[in-house]
Amino acid sequence: MIFADFSLPLHPHFNNLMEQTRISIFQRPAWVVVFALTAAIAWGWAFPLIKVGFSAFGITADMTGSKMLFAGIRFAAAGLIVLSVARSSGRSFKTSRLIDWRFILAFALMNTTLHYFFFYVGMSHSEGSRAAILNSLSTFLVVLLACACFKSDKLTSRKLLGCAVGFSGILALNLGGADSGRFTWLGDGMIILNAICGACANLMTRPLSRRVDVFVGTGYSLTIGGVLLIIPGLLFGGTLPHVNALGIICLLLLIAISAIGFTLYNKLLSLNPVGKVAIYNSLIPIVGAVTSCLCLGETFHWKYALAGGLAALGIYIINKGRN
Repeated sequence: MIFADFSLPLHPHFNNLMEQTRISIFQRPAWVVVFALTAAIAWGWAFPLIKVGFSAFGITADMTGSKMLFAGIRFAAAGLIVLSVARSSGRSFKTSRLIDWRFILAFALMNTTLHYFFFYVGMSHSEGSRAAILNSLSTFLVVLLACACFKSDKLTSRKLLGCAVGFSGILALNLGGADSGRFTWLGDGMIILNAICGACANLMTRPLSRRVDVFVGTGYSLTIGGVLLIIPGLLFGGTLPHVNALGIICLLLLIAISAIGFTLYNKLLSLNPVGKVAIYNSLIPIVGAVTSCLCLGETFHWKYALAGGLAALGIYIINKGRN
């Protein structure tokens, strides 16, 4: 018996709708913009909040243990929040292989412990606005290293030009006299080491997502990395000398910034080309510099505007058009 085929081809518009429903929300262009901007703006606000937190708790530049303790509490708490949300939403925690746990530990050390040890030490020896601009070095390192590590990220003349413009902006921080700020190893040097750790951690995010759910991996990273800051911080005699409402508010805001920022950003990196996500980091030095000057009363030197503009322009050039 022969049956007639009454099936009709699907309309192209219906096919497009079906395809869109299969794409993660973290890959849809409009939501990539929303999530990446949210993370970038939140991280920009972290610069003045850390400085205000140091002052409120009475943590001075020479109190390394206290800075580690402050940072460790922030990230361990943020990690526990992320893990709790991941557990309540039914995400998989399956990580049985020893090699996976080794990678998670390495990621935690690079993404949290070393990254923010250098960052918090550098922040206590540098102006928040200057540190925010210098921290943009991480974006340009990510672009160059991603081209060497991932086939989806190609090295182009546009990316080289963008990196050159961005690096010139960072060099512009050292224009002018000593009264407008100059390079110091405990300030700028530590922020540069922080940027290098941040760039390496960004490249590790995609391999992490192949070993464990990225939300769970982010939670592990923040929790383990935070604990590895708390323990040596306590061993070095770290304390929060003056616990008060302002300090607690700053700490709570920083915990929220870490939980939201890292979760969104790591998920975006796991599903999109690194360069497509990095463009939004151009806001971090601008937001960080402006909010630091407004909240901390720092002097906004003309070279900060030049450096921030060049850093943002460099990131825009890198990501302009198609990768």
